[in-house]
Parts: sequence; C-alpha cells; structure tokens
Amino acid sequence: MGAGAVASRRDANDDRLVSQSELTREPESYGRGARILTIGVGATGLLTALYFVIVSHVLTPVGAKRVDLLWAIMWVAISVIYRPIEQLLSRTIAQRRAEGHSRHPLRGAALIQVAFGVAFLLVALAFHHKLRDDAFDGSTALYLVLIFGIAFYAVSYFARGWLAGHQHFKLYGGLLFMESASRCAFAVAAVVGLTHGETAVALGIAVAPLVSLVVLPFAVRFARRQPGTMALRTNASARESTTFAVSVAGIMLAEQALLNAAVVTVEVSSHDKILAGIVFNVLLIARAPLQLFMAIQTSLLPHLAKLEARRGHDDFDSVIRLLVVGIVGLTVLVAAGLLAVGPFVMSHVFGQDFQYGRAGLAAVGVGMGFHLIAGTLNQATLARGQARTASYVWLLCAALFLTWTVVPVMGDLLLRVEVGYAGATVLLAGLLYVVYRAGRALRVPLPNAA
Repeated sequence: MGAGAVASRRDANDDRLVSQSELTREPESYGRGARILTIGVGATGLLTALYFVIVSHVLTPVGAKRVDLLWAIMWVAISVIYRPIEQLLSRTIAQRRAEGHSRHPLRGAALIQVAFGVAFLLVALAFHHKLRDDAFDGSTALYLVLIFGIAFYAVSYFARGWLAGHQHFKLYGGLLFMESASRCAFAVAAVVGLTHGETAVALGIAVAPLVSLVVLPFAVRFARRQPGTMALRTNASARESTTFAVSVAGIMLAEQALLNAAVVTVEVSSHDKILAGIVFNVLLIARAPLQLFMAIQTSLLPHLAKLEARRGHDDFDSVIRLLVVGIVGLTVLVAAGLLAVGPFVMSHVFGQDFQYGRAGLAAVGVGMGFHLIAGTLNQATLARGQARTASYVWLLCAALFLTWTVVPVMGDLLLRVEVGYAGATVLLAGLLYVVYRAGRALRVPLPNAA
C-alpha cells in the first residue's frame, strides 16, 4: 500500500479512518521540539531564578523565607497532584497517535485531576491554622495565595499534557514563558516602587498560571483543524489510568521531597530563622538545571512512547544513552565550577552574609547530575509501563533522604542536606537503571487516559 493508503486500525469510538500519511506527519519532531522547549524552559528557569533573587533583595530575610516556603509548598503540591495528569495525557495521546487513533479521551484524566485537587483542598483546609500560623507566621494573605494558586494551576497543567501529547512544543514553551514572566513582573513592580511588601510580591505566584492560559486559544485552533482530538468519550480502563496517575503522583512527591522537603525540616529543627532560606538557595543549584531539563523530559516521554509502539528497544536505548552521556559532561562542569567559585557566586547573587562551603556546593552539583540521569531513566520506565516499580524506587530514596536530614549524623544542618541529596540521587539513579534494564524484556500495553 502507498503512503496515502488507509491504515488498518480504527478507533472504537472514532468513525474517521486515519491514513498512513497522517500517522507519519508530526507537528514537531523530537529534536526540534526539544530545542524549542529548551529555549522556552531555559528562559523560564532564568526568570524564575531572577524572581527569587529579586525577592531576596526587596524583602527582609524573614519575609523572603516566607515567600520561599510558599513556593516550596505550592510546587510540591502542584507537582504531586497535577504533573501525573500531564504525564498521563502526554503519554496516552502520543501512543494513541502512533497507533493511528485520532480521538483522545480526556474525561477520565480530568476526573482524576479533580479528585486530586479536591483531596488537596480538604487537607489544606484541615491544616489551615498550621499552614497560616506556622509556615506563614500568621499571614492569611499568603495562605490564600497558596490555595488560589494551586487551583489556577489545574487548568495550566491539563493544557500542558494536551500540548505535549500533540507535540505542540512552541505553545508549550510559550505557556511556560508567560507564566514565569508574569510572576517576575510582580517582583519587578516592587523594585521600581509600584508595590511593596511580601503579599504584593507573592501574588505573582498565584496569578502566573492564569496569565499563561493566553496560549489556549491557539491550542483550540489546532484542535479544530484535527476533528475529534478533543473527544471526551471513554474507551479504556479507568483502573489502568488511575494506577498510572497515582504512581506518577508518588514519583512527583518523592522528587519534590528531594528538592523542597529539606527546607521544611531545617525550618522545624533549626533555631536559625534564615537557615531554611539558605537551604532553599543551595538547592536552587539542582532545581534550576532540572527545570531546564524539563524541556527534554516533556518531549522525551511522548517520543519514547511512540518508539516503543513502533520500533522497539534499539532506537529506544540509543536516545537514553545519548542523553546520559550529555548529562555526565554537564555534571563534571557544574561540580568543577562550584568547587572553584561556588561560595563567591552564591553570596553575591543572593546578597546574604552567609559562608557557603565549597565541598557541600560541589556535592549538590554531583547530586544534580544523578538527579537528571534518574529523570531520564524515569521517563523510559513510564514509557514502558513500569510506573509502579519506578514509584517504589523514588519513594524509598526520598524516605531515606528525609530520614538523613532529621537524624543528627552531622552537626552542620546545611552540609547534612547537601551530602544527603547527593547520596540519595546516586542511589536513585542506580536503582532506576536496574528497573530500566529489566524493562527491555517488557512490552506492556500503555493505558489510555480513560
């Protein structure tokens, strides 16, 4: 049959046959999509870092710490309750498109996301006084920013999953850029004197996801060009989709524990009122490259899902190998740079009178590299249907890291966090590699977002 021949597959809920030429025509290739997203996410990472640098200068150390803590709590929450749905939609839509389907049911994913969101709201209401009085030192305004910001991010993350699955990476990058730029604008307004105070600066965190939705009209235009792509009908097991989403939620919870939970444990265990903010600043060394790498991860999952559906293990492994080699090179450069000028850069960038240790900063740099390798292997396990096993690995390593941060093995709390992060990520990457190698023998059918 020729390139325009009709494919033999037909979606049970879709009467439109998909031609072979339609199957091979992609909005963005993996390489081009990754490059586009790298630019967009790179700008996003820089603007996010700039936001917190400005916060550290326009607010008092205690006020800056409260905004840091607000962001840490919010980022943990939205990563756990919304990122799984983004991953579910991205993988499901990409895999279904690779198999020739033109309709991609969204209702089940939306219901799972609503359930996660409601569960968080109930927890936040139950711990209202704890969050407001302990985390935000009695600030009702910061508590409301947390609640509304998390609610607004629901639509943003759903849009991200849909865009990633269809490989509309320009729009995905635009969404991220608009979010970070609008958040940063609130901090700049405080610098030039238009606003003042931590509430005015923190409002940007809640408003940013709403502003980012300006890309949705363009996404709707794409959908209208592809009849049936926004279908809400269910055609697969809701149990499979829920299992996948819950497993990814566990992975996201573990990852955020590695990046943010130490800020909370140090705040609770230390009498130094600014040390939690210092820990947050140090872990930005890992967080900034990870946010940049999110561009590669976002385009990697749908690409691997298509490779697994169409070609198999050889092409799959070559992509993973190439990324790991690049990450190793980046890690060596980052660790060497932190050993050479890390303390000088950290003290001048954040404008705080604190003596950062070279060895500890280099350890975080090494941990960042292994964290990136773990993220790459994680996307491979998700594409192969090993989400549950990967979730167990992530949760184990996160639990060990948190235990390390609260047990007085080392008297220096900051150094304890730095060494613990490096050790946890080395163990994480090693265990995920074992899972990844075991996955070569598996070809598990991928669940749809039922």
